[in-house]
Amino acid sequence: MSNLDAHPEVVPCESSAAQATPEVLEPRLVPLGGPRAKPVRRTLPQRARSLIGAWCFVDHYGPNEISETTAMNLPGHPHTGLQTVSWLFSGLLEHLDTIGTKSLIRAGEMNLMTAGRGIAHSEFTTPETKVLHGVQLWVALPERDRFTEPRFEYFAPEPIIVGDAKLTVFLGSLMGSTSPVETSTPLLGAELNIPAGTTLELDVDPAFEHGILVDAGEIRVAGITATDAELLYVPLGATSLTIETGDRPVRAVLLGGEPLNERIIMWWNFIGRTHEEIVRFRTEWQAQAATDHEEGPYGTFPDAWLTVLPAPVMPNGQLKPRA
Repeated sequence: MSNLDAHPEVVPCESSAAQATPEVLEPRLVPLGGPRAKPVRRTLPQRARSLIGAWCFVDHYGPNEISETTAMNLPGHPHTGLQTVSWLFSGLLEHLDTIGTKSLIRAGEMNLMTAGRGIAHSEFTTPETKVLHGVQLWVALPERDRFTEPRFEYFAPEPIIVGDAKLTVFLGSLMGSTSPVETSTPLLGAELNIPAGTTLELDVDPAFEHGILVDAGEIRVAGITATDAELLYVPLGATSLTIETGDRPVRAVLLGGEPLNERIIMWWNFIGRTHEEIVRFRTEWQAQAATDHEEGPYGTFPDAWLTVLPAPVMPNGQLKPRA
C-alpha cells in the first residue's frame, strides 16, 4: 500500500521510553489519494508514538462494500527501507511488483514484501471482491538490512485455539504457534478472535512492546479500555497480557517487537536516515517513472502497468527528526 497523501507529513521516528501503563492511540481518517479516494484509519505513526517495536505504519480499512471510492486501486509506487505486511479479514487483492511477483492476497493469508534497497508494487481489488476489509502494516528495516535485495514471501498460517479464543500467528511466536517467516528484528503479528465476555491470558516476551489494534468489539488491558479502530499500546516488561472483552465478540490484531532503537525518517513511501537519502530515493523514482517500462533502481515495471504514481513535491525545509 502507498501513502498517497499529496502533502505527506514528515515523520522522523525514534523509539520512545516505555511508559508505566498502557495508552490508547486514536485513529485519524486519511484519504488515500485525495478527498474522493478510499478512506483508511491510521493509528501509526502519530505524534504521540511513532513505532511499536519496528512496526512503523498501521492502516485499517473496511468493511466496505466495493464502490468507486472504496476499492483498492493503487497504481505502481515505490518503497525503500521497509517491509509491507498485507493482512485481510475479507476480500481479495492482486499484487504486482517489479521483481516479477504476481500474487493474490486472500483473507487469512499473509503477504510480506521486503523493499530493501528499492521496489515498486501495485495493489488492486479483484472484480469478484464484494467487501474489502483488512490492515496494511509497515516494518522499518534496521540499518544492517535496509539495503538488502527486495523479495516477496507468502504464508498461510493455521489458527490455534487458546481457551475460547482463536489465534492466527503470521509473524513471530505466540502461545506455541510460530511463523516460519524470518524477520530482521524480533517481531510478533497475530489476529485474535475472542468471544464476548471472555478473559484471554497470553504469555508474551517482556523484551517486546505491544500494540493491540481493535477491529471490532471492546477490550480491557490493565484497566485501560480500547474499542473499535483504536490501538492499545502496552509498554516493555509485560510477561503476559490479560485481555478482557465486553458484550461484543472481538477481532483484533496483536503487534509486538523489540524496540528498534534507531532514528529514522519516514516521508511518503520511503524510509531513510537523512534528508539527502530521501531526496535521492525520490529523484531516482521520478527518473524511472518518466521512462516506459525500462529497468531502473526500483526494478522492472510490469507490462500490465499503464501508469505509476509520481512522488509528491519535497517540503521546503530540511527533513530532520523532531525533538
